[in-house]
Amino acid sequence: MMPQRIRKLIGTVLLLALVVVWALGAMVIAQGRVTELHWAAQTVCYVLLGTLWVIPAGALIWWMERPDRPKA
Repeated sequence: MMPQRIRKLIGTVLLLALVVVWALGAMVIAQGRVTELHWAAQTVCYVLLGTLWVIPAGALIWWMERPDRPKA
């Protein structure tokens, strides 16, 4: 089992990578066909692109914050 300190280090690097990759991916999607949609559909797309990154980030933070197992 990996100690919490190492999980936090790895998780921090992965969170930074997630934010960068998600932002770049969202920009690519937003500049594609989304600009041709009706304004209401554009709003839905932008809201989803702006908030869905929270799901993988939350799972990663949950993994990082798990307590260490007690030593037997």
